[in-house]
Amino acid sequence: MDFLRTPEERFENLPDYPFAPQYQLIPAGDGDELRMHYLDEGPSDGQVVLLMHGQPSWSYLYRKMIPLFVEGGYRVIAPDLIGFGKSDKPTQRDDYSYANHVAWIKSFLDALDLSGITLFCQDWGGLIGLRAAAENSERFSRIVVANTGLPDSKGVADGDVADICKAMEAYYQTVPVHANALEMAMGMGGDESAMKFMHWQKFCAESEGFRPEEVMVLMLSLSDEEKAAYAAPFPDESYLAGARQFPTLVPIRPDNPATQANRAAWSVFEQWAKPLLTAFSDSDPITEGAEVRFQQSVPGAQGQPHVTIVGAGHFLQEQAADQLAEVTMKLIRDNPL
Repeated sequence: MDFLRTPEERFENLPDYPFAPQYQLIPAGDGDELRMHYLDEGPSDGQVVLLMHGQPSWSYLYRKMIPLFVEGGYRVIAPDLIGFGKSDKPTQRDDYSYANHVAWIKSFLDALDLSGITLFCQDWGGLIGLRAAAENSERFSRIVVANTGLPDSKGVADGDVADICKAMEAYYQTVPVHANALEMAMGMGGDESAMKFMHWQKFCAESEGFRPEEVMVLMLSLSDEEKAAYAAPFPDESYLAGARQFPTLVPIRPDNPATQANRAAWSVFEQWAKPLLTAFSDSDPITEGAEVRFQQSVPGAQGQPHVTIVGAGHFLQEQAADQLAEVTMKLIRDNPL
C-alpha cells in the first residue's frame, strides 16, 4: 500500500500540544504495514481512557482534555486515525474503506492489549470506535458518545432499498460543488438529512478548495496558531485522500457496504449492559437527535445522567473540555471495574 508520512517538522511548536509521540505498526490489510501515531499520557497502570477523533481533525483536538484526565490519575490513549495527524496516509482513496478503518483501530487495540477501556468518541471517532467496541466488547467497560452516531438505515424496508438508492444517486448527480457545502450539510434534520449531507460529501470529494483547517475555522473560533496545527498533517493535496474520502464512507444509503455491519453492531448495543453516557452539544445540527437512539435502545444507558453541552457546536472538545472530561471521569468513578 502506497502511503505518505507527514514530515515531523510540520508539528514543531504546536500550541498546547507538548505530548510525546508514540507509534505502533499495524497491518495495512494487503500484507504491508502502516504506522499509527498515538499519545500515551498518564500513569501506565491507570484506567484507560481512549479518545477517538473524527474528520478532519486529529489528536490535537483533545489537547485540552488530556491534561485533565492525567491529573485525575487516568492513562490516556489518543490515536490519530490512519490518514490523519502524524499517522501514515495512504495515497489512494480506495484504501480508505469503513471496514479498513475499523480493522486498523482493532489491530491497534490488540497491539497495545488495552482492556477496561472507557471510550470517548466524537464524529468518525464514534462510527469507528463504536464498531470496535461492539466487535471487541471484552476490551471496553464504559462509553461516552458525543456528537456522533452509528447509521444503519434503520426503518428502511428491504423492498424500498432499490428505489431509495436510485433516488439518492440521481440527487447526488445534481449536487453542485460549491464553497457553502458545509452550510448545506449543517442544515440537517428532518427527512432530507441524507440529501443535505450529500453536499458535504461531494464538496470533500471533488472541490479544489477543500482544506481541513478551513473546515475547523468555519465551525470554531481558532487562533492562527491553532489553525496552523489543524493544517499541519496535510502539507499538500497528496496527503488529503483520507480526509476527502471520509464523508463518502458514511452509510447514509441503505446499500452501503457498512450498513449490515452497523446493524450487527446495533444488535450488540441493544444488549449492552455496560455504562453508556451521551454528551451531545445543543448547537450541532449535524448530529442533532442522534443521542435519543442510544438513550432509548442501549440497556447500559438507562438511568445514566446524560448531559447536554450548552453553547457548543460539532467539535465540542474545543469548547467544553472541562465539562466533558469531568462527566467522563464521573462515569468512571460511579461505575468502578
